[in-house]
Amino acid sequence: MIITIDGPAGSGKSTAARKLAARLGVAYLDTGAMYRAIALATIEDGVSLADEPAMLAVAERCAIEVDCGPTHTRVTLDGRDVSEAIRTMAVNQATSFVARTVAIRKLLVEKQREIGQSLGSLVTEGRDQGSVVFPDAELKFFLDASIEKRAERRYQEMLADGEEASHDVILKNLEHRDGNDRCQWAPLLEPESAIHIDTTQMTIHEVVERLAEEVGRRSSIES
Repeated sequence: MIITIDGPAGSGKSTAARKLAARLGVAYLDTGAMYRAIALATIEDGVSLADEPAMLAVAERCAIEVDCGPTHTRVTLDGRDVSEAIRTMAVNQATSFVARTVAIRKLLVEKQREIGQSLGSLVTEGRDQGSVVFPDAELKFFLDASIEKRAERRYQEMLADGEEASHDVILKNLEHRDGNDRCQWAPLLEPESAIHIDTTQMTIHEVVERLAEEVGRRSSIES
């Protein structure tokens, strides 16, 4: 079974997807990590974020490998593990420029489909998983939350990871990313068949329980 979870930054989709995958015992694919890896390579190469052809050249030459375990996604970039390095605020800010480059999105969509085909069953999350990458997925979710709640979550995550963080900077970054999302993902974000869940007032445990209930319901119908 392929389960897609889409939604804006900070909606809780990454944590929910990881925990749901662990509960189901299937692979977890964090597609945002792939965009982040290209953003990191772009930064390290000193490429301008306004130069889309140069960013595409970086994406085409990068060797990105994703280890999709049931509780994690480890990412290697040209043979080195960058799973932690891609979580900095600098990479956060660069990722939106990478993601709005259509040619890079097409490149990663194909890679994500290859991963899905090789794994068979997985929980995958991002912006366009249910609408573009896996339109025939058996179960699709869309998670959302207020921007204030999303900023607070991201702030706490960065503090927990030992990263210097400013709540105001994170909030402005999310506002910027939401603006980009509306431009580049607006037709893609929420498939009509997706189950919409507002996580603003929910704990992560409650979110995962809701997701698992829907998976159980779908499995019982199919059996």
